[in-house]
Amino acid sequence: MPSNPTYTIHKHDHHIGWDNALPPKLTVGSGDSVAFETVDSSGGQLSPGSTVADVQTLDFGKVNPVTGPVRVDGAEPGDTLKVTILSLTPSGWGWTANIPGFGLLADQFTEPALNLWSYDADAPGSSMFGGHGRVPLKPFIGTIGVAPGEAGQHSIVPPRRVGGNMDIRDLSAGTELYLPVEVSGALFSVGDTHAVQGDGEVCGTAIESPMDVALKFEVIKGEDPTFPWYRTAGPVSRHLDEKGYDVTTGIGEDLMEGARAAVSGMIDLLSGRHGLSAMEAYMLCSVCGDLRISEIVDQPNWVVSFYFPRLVFE
Repeated sequence: MPSNPTYTIHKHDHHIGWDNALPPKLTVGSGDSVAFETVDSSGGQLSPGSTVADVQTLDFGKVNPVTGPVRVDGAEPGDTLKVTILSLTPSGWGWTANIPGFGLLADQFTEPALNLWSYDADAPGSSMFGGHGRVPLKPFIGTIGVAPGEAGQHSIVPPRRVGGNMDIRDLSAGTELYLPVEVSGALFSVGDTHAVQGDGEVCGTAIESPMDVALKFEVIKGEDPTFPWYRTAGPVSRHLDEKGYDVTTGIGEDLMEGARAAVSGMIDLLSGRHGLSAMEAYMLCSVCGDLRISEIVDQPNWVVSFYFPRLVFE
């Protein structure tokens, strides 16, 4: 983290769900920076000593806590809150789980599963996936946003116009995120940090890993973007590109079914080539494989592709 953030907000100052009636834990000005401590997406229910039995007893009323809210003086409805991600300080451990009823292929993978990860917190380069392969890491923020204008408490799980649980792996150090403001002070919160994730997060979890995050806030008057947008500091996939990809596809009239077919094809390929169980392959796809829409104009059939980086095993 920067050596001199303007403020610090600790992990006990967290909440579940979005609600514009929540009192701010901290008030800052435009141009200030804040160091945030976050809690992992299980809300502290999983730890380096957890077993798969702990996945079965998760209390979903405690998942995806976010630290905050922070009020930014001068931010008013119709403005834009620019959030610059200054740094992420990893913890050195994380988890990936298959949670029954959750994920792209929840109907096929109905049993709980858990993989625990460890890595060098001071130099988070990669982490072993059992004895099968090594996954390059890219720490980022999964849930980041401001309070919605609509009154009442809203679930933290689905993303929305004001951000939230977007799970965009490129919201990493150096990225600038622009959020539409719907309430006075914006009421910003952040959490659900990840050590790495593939685009799509297909099993529903990435490498869920608690981290400290440093952010800078700036109020841009007016603009009022329709949805969040962001600017990256440089290349976004180079950490995985070194040895190319294996790519499976799904083709048909329905993009969701195409996505399911592409992921299923990769699970079969990884299981056959590398001796993984289907469940292991599914979780590995979630942390380092990318779902992409390759073609969406040649109706009636669209093409969805799933890219898996070969360097994991080579």
